[in-house]
Amino acid sequence: MRFFTNQRVLHFIMIEQIQSTIDSWTLLAGWLLLVVASVAWMIHDLRTNNSHIPSIMQWVWILTGFYSGPIGLLIYRYSGRKQIATDSLSRKSFRSVAHCYSGCGIGEILGVLISVGLFALGNFWAAVVTFSLAYIFGFALNIGPMMQNGMAFREAFKGAFLAETISIVVMESVAITTDLYLGGQATMSDALFWSSLYVSLSLGLFAAWPANLLLIRYGLKGGMGDPRDEHGQHAHCH
Repeated sequence: MRFFTNQRVLHFIMIEQIQSTIDSWTLLAGWLLLVVASVAWMIHDLRTNNSHIPSIMQWVWILTGFYSGPIGLLIYRYSGRKQIATDSLSRKSFRSVAHCYSGCGIGEILGVLISVGLFALGNFWAAVVTFSLAYIFGFALNIGPMMQNGMAFREAFKGAFLAETISIVVMESVAITTDLYLGGQATMSDALFWSSLYVSLSLGLFAAWPANLLLIRYGLKGGMGDPRDEHGQHAHCH
């Protein structure tokens, strides 16, 4: 019993240390500068060196950079450009999770702003609202392009439902839990509110990467197309 009590104390101490570290407007400003620089580099590279990439994937990478800054840029450089030396399951998985991340991120940000920032809801309802919006935006971003290519709604829904649900549940379970733990009682006027949101987004991305890798390996997801193929189309995330 004493062991578990000590573990709980150490857990709270660790959370408080992380909170005190990221609860800084100076640190947040520095991170935002890195975000701007990362997104600017991506936009320039997409326009000048990788303009063949379909517009939906270009927006996926820009949003990934907006959510995760230099982390998103590194993932783009590793897996999303025609300049990669070779393709692999690891790279396909990063493209797949980034595609889903771009939609879920919109929903998560809106959910946190509405439920915590504006209405100061408790953890349960904040989690419900945030997950619901993340799921709607994440799922819509996947079946939307499929329907634009002529696929019927029922077929698109059926093809994407299982794989996307698994990916989104893993991503948002980690992201929402992290944000609620780190954010604590912070409000929109606190640096901690925004810093914890950024941290949670990136942790959700990395948590969902192995899930996407397994979904692709076992054929539940098609993954995204090879960015080196300048004449092909990227397969949609289903």
